[in-house]
Amino acid sequence: MADSEARTAREEWGSRFGFLMAMLGAMVGAGNIWRMPFTTGQNGGGAFLIAYILLLYVIAVPGLMAETMVGRYTNHGVIGAFKRLTESKRARGLGLVVLVVNIALMSYYAPIIGWALYYAGHSLLATFTQPGFQPQAFWDGFISNPALVIGMHTVTMAGLAGVLVFGIRRGIERVVKWMIPLLVVALLAVAVRGVTLPGGMDGLAFVFTPDWTYLTRGSTWIAALSQALFSTGLGWGIALTYGSYLGRYDDVPLGGGLFTAIGNTSIGLLAVFATFPVVFAFGLEPSAGSNLLFISLARVFPELFGGALWAVVFFVSFFFATFTSGLGITEVGVTSVSEETRLSRTGSVLAVCGAIWLFGLPSAYSSSFLGQMDFIIGSFGLPLATLSIIALVAWKFGPERARVIDLNRNAGIYIGSWWNPVVKYVIPIVMVFIVGYGVVGSIGTENQTLMILGVALMAALVAVSMAVMGVMDGMGDTPDPASKGGD
Repeated sequence: MADSEARTAREEWGSRFGFLMAMLGAMVGAGNIWRMPFTTGQNGGGAFLIAYILLLYVIAVPGLMAETMVGRYTNHGVIGAFKRLTESKRARGLGLVVLVVNIALMSYYAPIIGWALYYAGHSLLATFTQPGFQPQAFWDGFISNPALVIGMHTVTMAGLAGVLVFGIRRGIERVVKWMIPLLVVALLAVAVRGVTLPGGMDGLAFVFTPDWTYLTRGSTWIAALSQALFSTGLGWGIALTYGSYLGRYDDVPLGGGLFTAIGNTSIGLLAVFATFPVVFAFGLEPSAGSNLLFISLARVFPELFGGALWAVVFFVSFFFATFTSGLGITEVGVTSVSEETRLSRTGSVLAVCGAIWLFGLPSAYSSSFLGQMDFIIGSFGLPLATLSIIALVAWKFGPERARVIDLNRNAGIYIGSWWNPVVKYVIPIVMVFIVGYGVVGSIGTENQTLMILGVALMAALVAVSMAVMGVMDGMGDTPDPASKGGD
């Protein structure tokens, strides 16, 4: 009865379409459109895409199913789900690990949304098609102006807070429904025009011609793993949090796994195809880094018929894509804070958005610091958070029990017993091996210091989180029957 009452009281998605768009909107963002093109360029083009797609279907799809299922089954956010499914107070600290990684990630993601907002505003002013426009000089002028960049970061967090206070159905679901189709149309237009530019086909050759030596490098695989986690949101707590607002009759394998992974990856690949023809046509360096999108794509709009209009379509759509991802990331903290404290929904939104704004100031001030944060959190924080959630399903709840009791309930795609060893053994082993391989490969390179710092920070995070949860959880907690799992 108590469980039924909790489900009735808890807000739910208004429709399956709204949930699917929210999941896709949360996953499709800077990870696909900003991060994937330059990460592909830095790691061998086609070779990186092979590693990425392989890891996507080995790890991300089964993992997203597991994470979404935990949310729907427990009807709780990250901290609450770990509390319900494990009796060990210290093990519950892994839920806090996921939450801290999520907030750390959002602290450097928010400034990127600010970049997109700035470019969207200038697209409305037709800046990119004015005579004599120089993309590199425009980017340099923006990123070297701390007041302007921090201002965009502040406006971004205020906008996110303004939507999140309205909740799931009236806030997030209402915003995400119409943005992704517009983005796809814009990327297709840029890709078609880029291929027709002189030298544009060389960009596609770079993407489709693997340099096989890159597949022997640990850095390529850890970059591919990081991208698979970054672009799908696996381990961020988003799928768990959004899944906690699902009804009993929604389809977890399709919506929480396959649809999300295929949809956001298709857009990521489309961004790659839209970017590299332009990069090669204008003689840019494909491994240029995080500013690749903002410089290379800004060059193509004067070449397009009606370029000013397409600039508006693309950059406004890109802003909405990053903004909807920001909603999903931030909602993880909002749900957890509202459940675990006495704060109201509005108070939780203000607390979480305020913390992200504060912690995001260094990344907004310095794009170099932002890149370092991306390396540490993307390479070590996200794998740690993902392993924490997978361990909850694999070793506490039990994959067979999870599959029978919740995953396959009302599912349009039946998930067979193959899922059990994938979640319990394949995902953890592959992830630990790749991270370990990447750590060893970083020794003696320019990333060695960041690697050591990242490993040390993650070890400290686990220790502190377990200690904090061990102290905070009262001795009078009653173990939940759901925690007695196993295969």
